[in-house]
Amino acid sequence: MASLHYKYAAMNSGKSTQLIQAHFNYRERGLSPYAMTPRIDNRAGEGLIRARVGLQLEVDSFGRDCDLFALIAERAARRPVDVFILDEAQFLTRDQVYQLARIVDELDIPVMAYGLKTDFRGELFEGAYYLLCLADKLEELKTICWCGNKAHMNARLGPEGVVREGDQIEIGGNERYVALCRRHYIEGRTRP
Repeated sequence: MASLHYKYAAMNSGKSTQLIQAHFNYRERGLSPYAMTPRIDNRAGEGLIRARVGLQLEVDSFGRDCDLFALIAERAARRPVDVFILDEAQFLTRDQVYQLARIVDELDIPVMAYGLKTDFRGELFEGAYYLLCLADKLEELKTICWCGNKAHMNARLGPEGVVREGDQIEIGGNERYVALCRRHYIEGRTRP
């Protein structure tokens, strides 16, 4: 029976590396994975998932208005889809998360979604909120703060240090965000 998986973590935890490895594992076993990423995150280029360790995967991209259920149902009618894998799942809408549940329940296709849980203010993203509500299996991937403790906060960086105000979505990588433990996030300390 298919399941909806949500693998979440702070930045720099290896989410993209695990996603690419999962995709490879399915292909290596002769199965047909299908992976996508939101169009909004085009740091590596549209339709490209790039891990910090150097791995990358070319995939299709989608917008906030895309009906993922209809897309996968149509694709599965033409060719096998053994698993649907999504990167940057925090950017999903509520409707899209419900569409993922329908893919699992009605098409019997497993879905593996990877993404952040919270933004730079420590608040849930829309996609993360509904995945936490609907996913059959939740897995927190771990990363560490500069102090060695578990990092689960995503701090946005500005010229004066940690930024506390602004739009929820601002695409960036290591130059703009750092994963911190709760203590150092609250203190605004990004290094020793």
